[in-house]
Amino acid sequence: MSRWKSCVLHEGEGNIRSVKWRGHLIAWANNMGVKIFDVTSKQRITNVPRDDISLRPDMYPCSLCWKDSVTLIIGWGTSVKICSVKERHASEMRDLPSRYVEIVSQFETEFYISGLAPLCDQLVVLSYVKEVSEKTEREYRARPRLDIIQPLPETCEEISSDALTVRGFQENECRDYHLEYSEGESLFYIVSPRDIVIAKERDQDDHIDWLLEKKKYEEALMAAEISQKNIKRHKILDIGLAYINHLVEKGEYDIAARKCQKILGKNAALWEYEVYKFKEIGQLKAISPYLPRGDPVLKPLIYEMILHEFLESDYEGFATLIREWPGDLYNNSVIVQAVRDHLKKDSQNRTLLKTLAELYTYDKNYGNALEIYLTLRHKDVFQLIHKHNLFSSIKDKIVLLMDFDSEKAVDMLLDNEDKISIKKVVEELEDRPELQHVYLHKLFKRDHHKGQRYHEKQISLYAEYDRPNLLPFLRDSTHCPLEKALEICQQRNFVEETIYLLSRMGNSRSALKMITEELHDVDKAIEFAKEQDDGELWEDLILYSIDKPPFITGLLNNIGTHVDPILLIHRIKEGMEIPNLRDSLVKILQDYNLQILLREGCKKILVADSLSLLKRMHRTQMKGILVDEENICESCLSPILPSDAAKSFSVVAFHCRHMFHKECLPVPSMNSPAQFCNICSAKHRGPGSAILELKK
Repeated sequence: MSRWKSCVLHEGEGNIRSVKWRGHLIAWANNMGVKIFDVTSKQRITNVPRDDISLRPDMYPCSLCWKDSVTLIIGWGTSVKICSVKERHASEMRDLPSRYVEIVSQFETEFYISGLAPLCDQLVVLSYVKEVSEKTEREYRARPRLDIIQPLPETCEEISSDALTVRGFQENECRDYHLEYSEGESLFYIVSPRDIVIAKERDQDDHIDWLLEKKKYEEALMAAEISQKNIKRHKILDIGLAYINHLVEKGEYDIAARKCQKILGKNAALWEYEVYKFKEIGQLKAISPYLPRGDPVLKPLIYEMILHEFLESDYEGFATLIREWPGDLYNNSVIVQAVRDHLKKDSQNRTLLKTLAELYTYDKNYGNALEIYLTLRHKDVFQLIHKHNLFSSIKDKIVLLMDFDSEKAVDMLLDNEDKISIKKVVEELEDRPELQHVYLHKLFKRDHHKGQRYHEKQISLYAEYDRPNLLPFLRDSTHCPLEKALEICQQRNFVEETIYLLSRMGNSRSALKMITEELHDVDKAIEFAKEQDDGELWEDLILYSIDKPPFITGLLNNIGTHVDPILLIHRIKEGMEIPNLRDSLVKILQDYNLQILLREGCKKILVADSLSLLKRMHRTQMKGILVDEENICESCLSPILPSDAAKSFSVVAFHCRHMFHKECLPVPSMNSPAQFCNICSAKHRGPGSAILELKK
């Protein structure tokens, strides 16, 4: 305490069993209890008495350790106390020390304490253990224990416990064990008379060792990945390979194969090694879905080996791999030959045929692929043709395409007329007129003129295969030979088509006769007569209808706006019963009144418009016209105004804005005294009368 002099801190209470000094505080234990001395104030600030005075202090000594500069941990017998040194408030000082001690936690342990050490917010406790033999019921000394406990205010929670095997533990007493620790290195030293045991915190490598020992490979792999920067003795790859081997040994081949993706990563050599290992156990199929296909790429032999495996036992699986794997992973010609060998045994197998077509496509052998697709009637055939421009290869396969899907085939052919001409398609379909009709019908729908050379042929095709569209075709086509069409329609007794053709050829009377005699449809006859708007047709219709009351009713209801109804009424025989005659006559009168009203309305509108336009013209003609030196005479082409302003002049300006010197205009004759613009009269625009004459 002072230089070169001894200083007595305390005396008179027996031997000092333990001393610990930290910062400004010294703690020591004697037979009576624990004292703490403040070096700064040179005062003893507390006395913590011994709890169990029945224990001999020399046999069960006190254990002290400082957790930090103000926290002291005391272990004596089975009791643990955690003391905190605190500053006393100035108002409480009086004659007391400036610091005091508060016990923040106190609890009992199961065994006698030989040593204490802090571990973060937990405690490491070295315990002396006595147990009773079940056989002799005598007490004996057991192995010492090293426990990690979590202190609580009045109790503790055990975190871990280890029994230590030291030499001579059967003869040792509590005082023979000591626990020391190196704070900076987190090392703990357990000292006994014959051994020193070093304890340290487990690291992640230790944890992984334990997991591997327990065959918890997945957890070990996960722990290694999480702590890969901290592990020193283990490698993630080695743990992963051990995990794969473990799964294979257990027979979990699919899981093992799936883990290969993550564990092997981009290591091509390891991939190839694992594939051969799976081959040895007959599980190539298990690893096939997980093989790398881009980065890295394995040797072609690896992929071919797996494809051969599937080809021998699973056609569907083989087809799936061919679809999913890029064609450059393996030797295409080798696989093609293998598939063809299998087709020799089963030539109609659709799966193998489709797969062979895909292989041909990868090999750019599009002709063979197309042939297989057409044989199989596969939906991808049109996509293949478009994608690889195979139109030259399908010129002789048009019938096959049409048989497969006529709609798609026709659309494709029409979209690519520059590659396969209309003439070529029609020739190829000559023996299949129903398909020829489908093609020409769609061509006509797209363009009425492109296939005009085939319109005559189409008449027969429509008549045979598509009667409902014959009449629309006849109406829309301007290149159809009418005589040929009429002949075909008359042969097949197509009444509506014949009526249309007769009317189009100018034979309206024959057409009307067919309507009345064949169809017996008065409404259609009236509609036809209205379309033709021919007085002779109306006369024929009236003559035909005069002895048919239903026809007379139809005429009375519809004739009023086209023919004078009196002509029909005068011809009706007296006494003939006509259904709904009264209603028909009323309708005629109503139609007549409506016509009168419409005419009067139109007349009023016409008069009002004429008057409005006349007023507008009058206002326009009353407006002045600008005449300046920029205007020229339209006859002599000299400026309209003289350069000498004092000189007299005479100018005529017309409403059309043309201007002339008066002397440049012809003298009006006696027959036509009015003057007109020569230019507008010559261009037949109508004469414009003079609106202004300037004189000076």
